[in-house]
Amino acid sequence: MKSSYKYLLPILVCLFLAACSGSKAKPQTSAEEYFQKGEAQFESNLYDDAIASWEKVRDTFYSPELSMLAELKIAEAYYVSKRYEEAAIAFQDFLKQHPDDFRAATILYRMGLCYYQQILSPDRDQTSTENALHSFEELVRRYPDDPNAQEAGYLIQRCKTRLAEHEVYVGWFYLKQRRYQAAITRLQGIVKSFPDYYYRDEAYYYLVKAYTEIGRPEEAQQYLKKLTDEFPGSDYTDDARDLIVKD
Repeated sequence: MKSSYKYLLPILVCLFLAACSGSKAKPQTSAEEYFQKGEAQFESNLYDDAIASWEKVRDTFYSPELSMLAELKIAEAYYVSKRYEEAAIAFQDFLKQHPDDFRAATILYRMGLCYYQQILSPDRDQTSTENALHSFEELVRRYPDDPNAQEAGYLIQRCKTRLAEHEVYVGWFYLKQRRYQAAITRLQGIVKSFPDYYYRDEAYYYLVKAYTEIGRPEEAQQYLKKLTDEFPGSDYTDDARDLIVKD
């Protein structure tokens, strides 16, 4: 038995030393290494992995500059991977923390595009449209000479068109429900807020109908005149005239 202990003890010592050696803390990955790792993952289209690496950089508080860059990289990864809702939030948070950053114009443009990609059909909620419009208008107002300002101007008109289409839809819905005053309020809002809306002949027609239904022929005639003067070839013109003749 003593002979067995004699050989067992050295073995146990070796195992203990090996265990101690294996439990030594591995060298901690630095913020710079995580950042470079994120860059390599991004280039390989491993966007979730890149985001995870840059989040580690951001959370280490290693340096304000590197953390700021990591925040922007995270937003960019969300954008490139078409996770537009998360990208918009990340871009917005960045601008709140760094409103005077030299990349603010580009970030505003990207943020606007994120919201623009989330725009819904005219019969649905238009919060994304409004957010996109605000972002693009802010870009044009603050940075009129930015290379993206011209494209932003075009997208502003697209956003306004969608908002006007939504108002037409709501006006039409109220008209179907015989809520004529509510319909008039929404449809007149289009004329005031979106005077350049290309399809406002439809709004004029619905206003003629609404005013006719509540027995106010003078207002109906005013919008019939707008319809015939501004859209003489509109398909709504004859129908609008028929409404007033029948009345």
